[in-house]
Amino acid sequence: MATQQTSAAGDAHGGTDTSPERWVVGVDGSPGARAALVWALAAAARAGARLELVSTYPADFYWTDPYLLDTVRLDEIRADTAGLVRAALAEARRDPALAAVPGAAEVPTDVVVGGGAAAAQLVEQAQGAQRLVVGSRGRSGVRSTLLGSVALHCVAHAPCPVVVVHPGAVQPPPRVVVGIDDTDVSREALREAAEEARRLGAELEVVAACPLEVVWSNIYSVVAPPAEETRARARERAEIVVAEVLGADAPVRLRVEDGEPAEALPRVAAGAVLLVVGSRSRSRIAGMLLGSVALHCVVHAPCPVMVVHPQPARAAGRPAADPAAAAAR
Repeated sequence: MATQQTSAAGDAHGGTDTSPERWVVGVDGSPGARAALVWALAAAARAGARLELVSTYPADFYWTDPYLLDTVRLDEIRADTAGLVRAALAEARRDPALAAVPGAAEVPTDVVVGGGAAAAQLVEQAQGAQRLVVGSRGRSGVRSTLLGSVALHCVAHAPCPVVVVHPGAVQPPPRVVVGIDDTDVSREALREAAEEARRLGAELEVVAACPLEVVWSNIYSVVAPPAEETRARARERAEIVVAEVLGADAPVRLRVEDGEPAEALPRVAAGAVLLVVGSRSRSRIAGMLLGSVALHCVVHAPCPVMVVHPQPARAAGRPAADPAAAAAR
């Protein structure tokens, strides 16, 4: 798949990449992509990251239209698309939400334009990146359950954490919400959430969902543990996980929510700046995510959602978040 990379207008660092992280952002001119770009600019300014703005153009019609087989015409298409991306970047930088974010106007950026499917291009460009940021809906505007959409494909296949941006009002104080359980990918999600909270100067709210049995027979209720006992066990286990990952004195707010995680997490995340969830799926079939906690949150959460896949190499090479640093935010 042919791509063309250029420095975007407003790149304060020219051709020298001095940022420690590379984040990929999907740009297609849609309102969702614009919201994702604004979010990425603000977050990258706080993290000192470099943005790689990726856009695509259809490639399937090359073989049916001889006029488009002319490489000059293809170069014109690439150049025009790159110009549209730069215009979208300039517009996003003027967003009032970025006015109070130091460094947002100087975030270094590159533009990458390629022919083909947007989802495949984004996943390919995300190789070696630390973040992939996409809007919840692209230009098609098809809501459904995101099945087959760019966002769903990226959530299922990207090799790095994926942030799906849903426009939503942030309520003070800023919160980063993370759902946890007793799994390795949940621990990785907790590490990512702690780092994002540190960068954003936000409160870290750790949520342990506590599904309570709802039964028809009264006989079962006699042998089932009381609801309070179930909640107490969930809190105790969550406290152990937090201590293992972040340290015993980590400044977090821990809450136990009744209900299935897929229902509890979007509810708690109302007004948050970010919801972080782990995903166990690495299936090549996007539909296999259907019904999962990650997919439900991506579709229904009222705020941006970061989906974290198991990353053994990254987790092993990175220390747990520093509780002292988090306390200083």
